[in-house]
Amino acid sequence: MTRQPIQRRKLYQDVHDRLTQRIRSGEWAPGDHLPSERELMDFYGVGRPAVREALQTLARSGIVEITHGERARVAVPTAQLLIEQIASGAQHLLRTQPGTLEHMKEARVFLEAGLANIAARRATADDVARLRVQLAEHRAALVEPEIFLARDMAFHREIAAISGNPIFPVIVEALLKWASEYYHSIVRAPGVENLTLAEHERIVEAIAEHDAAGAEQAMRDHLLRANLLYRNLEGAATSPAAAPGRSAAR
Repeated sequence: MTRQPIQRRKLYQDVHDRLTQRIRSGEWAPGDHLPSERELMDFYGVGRPAVREALQTLARSGIVEITHGERARVAVPTAQLLIEQIASGAQHLLRTQPGTLEHMKEARVFLEAGLANIAARRATADDVARLRVQLAEHRAALVEPEIFLARDMAFHREIAAISGNPIFPVIVEALLKWASEYYHSIVRAPGVENLTLAEHERIVEAIAEHDAAGAEQAMRDHLLRANLLYRNLEGAATSPAAAPGRSAAR
C-alpha cells in the first residue's frame, strides 16, 4: 500500500478554515464585522497568536480587512481588490523570471487590441468625447514626464471602460502597474512622446468612426511598436559598446 502520512497542521490553520467556512456560509456578509479576537479565542479554545495568524492569512487572501483598533471586517469583493492581492507577487515574478514579461506583453496586445475593437463597436458620442478629452490632457502633459505617464495609462483605461465590463479596466491597469518598470522606459523615452500621441489619435479616430477592425489594428500597431522600442532600449542598455553615463534611450 502507498504511504499516506497525515500532515500536521498548526492551530491557526484550523481557525482559518473554520472562519472561512462561516464566511462562505453567509453567517457574516460582506461588510460585517467578525467577533473580537477575545471572542474568537474563547469560542475556539485557542490563544491569541492562532487567532491573529488566521485573520492575517484571511486578510492576505482578500477575504477580510483588518484596520488598527477595529474588529476584522468581511471584505466587499471587487475585481480591484482581487488584482491588488496579487500585485506584489506579479511584480516579483517579472523581476525574477524575465521571460514572463514577454508573455505579459503578448497578453496585453491581445487584450487591448480586442478592447479597441469592442470600443469602436460600442462607443457612444459621449464616450468619444471623453476619449478626446483624455487625448488633449495627454498632449498638454508633454512637458511633465510623470503626468504624461499617468495620462497615458488613463487613456488606455478609458478605452477599456467603453466595453461596459468593469473587469477590463482593472485588468488593463493591473498589467500596466505590474510591468511599470518597462512601461516607464517606453513612455518616457526621449523623442517618442509625439509618436505615442499620434498613435493614440489614430486609435481615437478609428473608434469615433466605429471602425472596429481599424481600431484593433491601430492599437496592435501601437503596442507592438512600444514592445519593439523596449527591446531596443534594453539591448542598448546592456550592450558592452554603450558609452558609460549615456542614456540608452537617446
